[in-house]
Amino acid sequence: MDRIKKIVVGDHKDVGLGNKFSRHQWIERTLKNIPSGYKLLDAGAGEQQFKKFCSHLHYTSQDFAEYDGSGDGKGIQTEKWDTSQLDIISDICSLPVPNSTFDAVLCTEVLEHVPDPGRAITELVRVLRSGGQLIITAPFGSLTHFAPFHFTTGFNKYYYQHWMRILGCEILELVPNGNYFEWIAQEVRYAETASKTYGAPKMSLIEKWAQRYFLSYLKRCASASPSSDELACFGFHLIARKL
Repeated sequence: MDRIKKIVVGDHKDVGLGNKFSRHQWIERTLKNIPSGYKLLDAGAGEQQFKKFCSHLHYTSQDFAEYDGSGDGKGIQTEKWDTSQLDIISDICSLPVPNSTFDAVLCTEVLEHVPDPGRAITELVRVLRSGGQLIITAPFGSLTHFAPFHFTTGFNKYYYQHWMRILGCEILELVPNGNYFEWIAQEVRYAETASKTYGAPKMSLIEKWAQRYFLSYLKRCASASPSSDELACFGFHLIARKL
């Protein structure tokens, strides 16, 4: 029993919690590596959370500005959502700018909210100059959020490889965020929140201990099997250059 208690308390604390943090670190690093003075479009910018990393750039934000935080009240909502400071309000598949306008285009956690993500990527490449960089993040498998504006659960690396080949872009970086065991841990952690939201039975004390014990197992697996990202992960991060 002492051995079980030690594992439960000590080995599960951070597994499944790194999705947002590691993604934001990657985005910050990627944006800071863009040369000063470049023109950047933040497509699907929402509340422009990454503008703070773009002080060295000519930053332009775009969004369709129809999501208000409450949506249809189903799935995961934010309650509040402020798009009052956007530069461009438009459909992401029909941007009101000429070809080759931007040196870089950022599109993070947006494609799952677009009915036709392939068309959206095509449009982002259109407004990107030759030699410019396309920067994308999106989930591998997401729960329903921002409904009713949630159309695709996620994307794997083959999706990006397919579209970059079709659109004449060279992939410079295509990396997974987390791995299968971390992704499963994220969803195991969310079970208690979902049970409260949807009126499911509360976890008993024994069930909470079982959850924590399982999380400790997932943490050991995540550390020992990083290549499990080929099965699933939080999502993929892409940098591609338009040829």
